[in-house]
Amino acid sequence: MSRKRLSIYLMAGPETPELAAAAVDGGADLLEIGFPFSDPLADGPVIRLAAERALAQGMRTRACLECLAAVRERVAVPLVPMTYASLLEAYGYERFRDDARAAGATSLIVADLPLEAAPEVPRVQLVAPTSPPERIQLAAERTDGWLYLVSVTGTTGARDGLSGQLPALVERARAVTDVPLLAGFGISGPESAAEAGALADGIVVGSRAIEVADEAGPEGLRDFVASLRRALDHA
Repeated sequence: MSRKRLSIYLMAGPETPELAAAAVDGGADLLEIGFPFSDPLADGPVIRLAAERALAQGMRTRACLECLAAVRERVAVPLVPMTYASLLEAYGYERFRDDARAAGATSLIVADLPLEAAPEVPRVQLVAPTSPPERIQLAAERTDGWLYLVSVTGTTGARDGLSGQLPALVERARAVTDVPLLAGFGISGPESAAEAGALADGIVVGSRAIEVADEAGPEGLRDFVASLRRALDHA
């Protein structure tokens, strides 16, 4: 059985390279690096607060790209900047694509960019419980490497249990594509990680990872990621 993939989301900031290294030490296979935006529609309160803090620290696009390059110096796993279309619009779509690649990005996630927009920017596509099968198939055809399953209808954030909407979403996705499926939104600990990992090919953990990093620093994040890794390996 192939290893389930574990993606950890971190907001770009001065401390991110050290946190990224700790997450990889704990067993992360992939890192998403948030480029903060002032109106992050898909993000819940934890990531919104992290974005506000990053912006207050001066983390504009150029600083985020420098942060990405610093993370790349510390880790060898795939790095995926995650942001919003307004940032790319202001910076220039192709310029952002090229500069992100030069800084070490392996792909991009642009949460609010429609499937049909900016075909010159390869990116990981997102699908949700509300996505019809034909939309999931099209997203899978255009996605860059893997498909991001948004497990809930709503914003990011740790939840008490795994969304009951995820099994049906995985089933609909598997019916139309063979690309790897990573589930995110609402996965907050080993129990929900194992449940999601039993269904999908991997998981994305964001809000709880940021909380742990804030509360316990790099060592705490490494231990938290290790607990997720163990849960996934036994899923």
